[in-house]
Amino acid sequence: MPLPQMATGDVLVRVRAAGFVPDELDWPGTWVDRAGRDRTPSVPAHDVAGEVAEVRYGTTGFAVGDRVFGLTDWHRDGAAAEYVAVEARNLAGMPPSLSFTDAAALPLSGLTAWQGLFVHGRLEAGQTVVVHGAGGGTGVLAVQLARQAGAHVIGTGRGRVVDLVMKMGAHEFVDLETQRFADAVGPVDLVFDTIGGELLEQSAGKVKAGGALVSITAPPPVRPENGRAAFFIVEPDRGQLAELARRAGTGELRAHVGAVHPLDETREAFQGKKRSIPGKVVLEI
Repeated sequence: MPLPQMATGDVLVRVRAAGFVPDELDWPGTWVDRAGRDRTPSVPAHDVAGEVAEVRYGTTGFAVGDRVFGLTDWHRDGAAAEYVAVEARNLAGMPPSLSFTDAAALPLSGLTAWQGLFVHGRLEAGQTVVVHGAGGGTGVLAVQLARQAGAHVIGTGRGRVVDLVMKMGAHEFVDLETQRFADAVGPVDLVFDTIGGELLEQSAGKVKAGGALVSITAPPPVRPENGRAAFFIVEPDRGQLAELARRAGTGELRAHVGAVHPLDETREAFQGKKRSIPGKVVLEI
């Protein structure tokens, strides 16, 4: 493809690694712009890590050669390419100790975990939180962030991820293949859901008064009694990205990379992720 055209406020990033969500090919924004006009052929993968190759006139905050990572706009081409144009405000600098591959696994999942726990969930030290899908790319980071915030963390998921989830800092794990969530967990302050379905509906009854049920899969069909229910779509945030980068750079926070593919295996990478590979699948360019 030709080099991407930059808009005001953009930087051109030479992509070193990219991450994606397996269902993004089903998102309307993958195929049309904000006005609903066809924009194919489209480039997928909205997590990006790389080096600034060019700075658009009037753009501030970055210089050519800077190592950056972040999240590209849903209605613009993604990072499964050698270059991508990104709004500078959606990027943050990378610490020298962080690899491009690990950085590419962090933006979407890390921002989702941060916003779910602290912005929408209002999690505080001493509270108890359930993380549904704790072995996934978002769940693994949510477990770590909640533990670091001083919360008691209960992870749920398939039994094969129990060791990973406990290693990441969970205090307890509920194997959804052998245990009933409704029987295994008492009242909690926050449920952060990345699975949806019946589990999301059952979770409302486990939230204490004043607590919250927060989901990234769908609006909760049942609201907790005397509590809050929220559904959200993650938003880019440079300040939050910078804090995630700081923690990852010091080793406090670690994204779980489940598989790595070269760019020319992008099709196989998407198909593999749909087979539920734990963690994040990353493309290396």
